[in-house]
Amino acid sequence: MRPDAGATPPDGPPALVESSAPAADAGERPAPPPGREKARSERSPKDMVLSLLILLVPIALLIAFYRGFLGGDSPVTVDPAPALEQARSANAFPVAAPTGLGDDWRTVNARFRTEADGATLRIGYVTPEGRGAQLVESNVPAEKLLPAELSDGQPQGPADLPDGLSWQRYTARGNEQALVLLEPNRTVLVVGDARESELRRLATSLR
Repeated sequence: MRPDAGATPPDGPPALVESSAPAADAGERPAPPPGREKARSERSPKDMVLSLLILLVPIALLIAFYRGFLGGDSPVTVDPAPALEQARSANAFPVAAPTGLGDDWRTVNARFRTEADGATLRIGYVTPEGRGAQLVESNVPAEKLLPAELSDGQPQGPADLPDGLSWQRYTARGNEQALVLLEPNRTVLVVGDARESELRRLATSLR
């Protein structure tokens, strides 16, 4: 007898179909393509150093050009003539100007100022050895001028310069030293961290 085509199948759980592909772990990332892993392994420390050199060489060349041809390390120089002319026109004290110092003495500042207690001329230099020296000429009373310029500077005896004037050696602030000329109507100072030989050269150039 043929079973009824409309009969329902017997009760029971449906058959499970097993898949041949293994289930992927939800937290596991897919492996990178072989080509990417190979590219990373080929970038050695030597390649990184070469890349840095490619960047640094143009920078070094630009710095060398700036310093060697454009004078990047040279101080900005000024003309002291206007300040000297102002000081002479004021007629506050006899003005002495450095002469014959040469181009290796670079003037970096120069100004003349008149205040209530007197007038002062200042000219600053970078010496041939690359140190600082300043010429100060003033009719401000010495008892006020010297502490202001030299801090707690103390006299160290005569300087014995060949110009025959009574220069005195003084200590100054920090690692500076000074040559001081005390006269009735003016005080002249040559002060800085330059060596004494350069300070003496500046002092004896005054005319």
